[in-house]
Amino acid sequence: MKYSSIPSAQSVVFHCKSRGIKNVVISPGSRNAPLTIGFTNDPYFSCYSIVDERSAAFFALGMAQHLKKPVIAVCTSGSALLNYYPAVAEAFYSDIPLIIISADRPAYKVDIGDGQTIRQESLFEKHIGYSANLKQDITHTTHTVKKYEPSLFPKDYILEQLQSQIQSYNDAELNNVLKSAIIQNNPVHINIPFEEPLYDAVEDLKLAPFCDPIIFEKCSEEINWDDLSRIWNSCEKKMLIIGVNNPDSINVDYLDILANDDSLIVFTEVTSNTYNQNFFPSIDSIIAPIEKSKDKELLAKELQPELLITMGGLIVSKKIKAFLRKYKPKHHWHVNSKKAYDTFFSLTKHIKADENWFFENLLKKRFELQSNYYSKWNKVKQKYLSRRKTYISEIPFTDFLAFQIICSDIPENYQLHLANSSTVRYAQLFDLDPSLSVYCNRGTSGIDGSTSTAIGSSIHSVNPTLLITGDLSFFYDSNGLWNSYKRNDLRIIVINNGGGGIFRILPGMENSQNFETYFETVQDLELKKLCALFKINHLEAGDKKTLKTALSTFYASSKSPVLLEVKTPRLLNDKILLTYFDFIS
Repeated sequence: MKYSSIPSAQSVVFHCKSRGIKNVVISPGSRNAPLTIGFTNDPYFSCYSIVDERSAAFFALGMAQHLKKPVIAVCTSGSALLNYYPAVAEAFYSDIPLIIISADRPAYKVDIGDGQTIRQESLFEKHIGYSANLKQDITHTTHTVKKYEPSLFPKDYILEQLQSQIQSYNDAELNNVLKSAIIQNNPVHINIPFEEPLYDAVEDLKLAPFCDPIIFEKCSEEINWDDLSRIWNSCEKKMLIIGVNNPDSINVDYLDILANDDSLIVFTEVTSNTYNQNFFPSIDSIIAPIEKSKDKELLAKELQPELLITMGGLIVSKKIKAFLRKYKPKHHWHVNSKKAYDTFFSLTKHIKADENWFFENLLKKRFELQSNYYSKWNKVKQKYLSRRKTYISEIPFTDFLAFQIICSDIPENYQLHLANSSTVRYAQLFDLDPSLSVYCNRGTSGIDGSTSTAIGSSIHSVNPTLLITGDLSFFYDSNGLWNSYKRNDLRIIVINNGGGGIFRILPGMENSQNFETYFETVQDLELKKLCALFKINHLEAGDKKTLKTALSTFYASSKSPVLLEVKTPRLLNDKILLTYFDFIS
């Protein structure tokens, strides 16, 4: 088996293998050749080649998101590393263990005008769990290193001892950085300076790097369950909001108990992956009628919870954020073993516990309260469901109707990826089959890597993958299709409304050339030609009938991925959506 001749490159590969990290996404380059040699020549690793570094990082992120395990992204020096930043930020806010490994120039070649050279050390400082800046080996090309950086060699030095000190330092850093990724689910960064030659290889691994054992420690913080139970049992209006959440992560027995509590309403989102017929999956459909009612203040007070419990990741609904920031709960607990965001500016307690452990302990001491909190708001829910059905039967073909048809037609057990902006917000309004696993990059809520994330996530999925995306999000990440790892059962639906439809929904929209150019970004690009470039079958629909016809064959077995382009009227979509909230009110 081949190994790079550079000790630090050998060490990185050894540490990753020892930690059971198998998947490596490599962007071609020269400076990272020692790493590429090490990873690709060891059959233990599954390696993927993605040219575009921004796409590669999101591809790796999608894989890590699906596997719930660290995945490595390797790049060369210079601006290549900067292209990883959007995915690093997403991983940071979504707690995804993305391991960034960057090859660097030696320190003495930084800021002297050398090509492909930038200040790479601790580059992601504000959005990273741990930055390991390894020291340069001095047994590799000793003459060159001594020539340009003689300060590394003290008087009367012994080369082997100096290298041993470097090895010990690098081992310690590699232990720290990989522990951060594995234990804390942090994105991490390993930066390694390499001097030329870069392509020399050896047949035997002579190093014996030291790897600390990984120990998962339970949270040592004491939780006063009696106190929590006292508050729970004293509140007649309790609200639970579940944000971004992994599929099947909360025990269904606990969900059933919560669903039948008269003093509790459970708000879920399309990204919650949590289902029960008694839950409230369309938050905005509850809040919007309150906003528009002449009895707004009275209704708001009736919905205002005494106890708010939140869990999971970031929340999509802007309406619930605005509502709870104004009508604050007396108590707000966030349940998460790692961190708690004060999203509603009302946080009173961070309960550092796994969701199931929390419910197991809390519900032991629960007793039923007499309350009409659930029944009152369930009546509101039933009303908007009825009104929504009527509304759908009356409206013309637009984004709203297209999403209703698409959401009701997705086959069971699909892995569903949603792009940001309009896509995830429309999906919030409709019911999805409980067998679906739903993902969306809500850490930073950017549109920049949806396609790459979905394709990366699909690699190890037992089930087929569907990506629903808007036209701007899709074109923005079109390089996500530039790889050879697209499965034949990959399905993509692009809602092509000719621009950034979200900006017509947001306050401040105006019909002007300025708005269309600099906000909405009107476009008339041809998706069919892009599909031909990347060998993807293309289907098209422009009304209710053609959409249903296209969907009848869209999910059928095929010899290549399939993309369905759904064209909707740019100037009508926003009116139909905004009128919906008036209609159900």
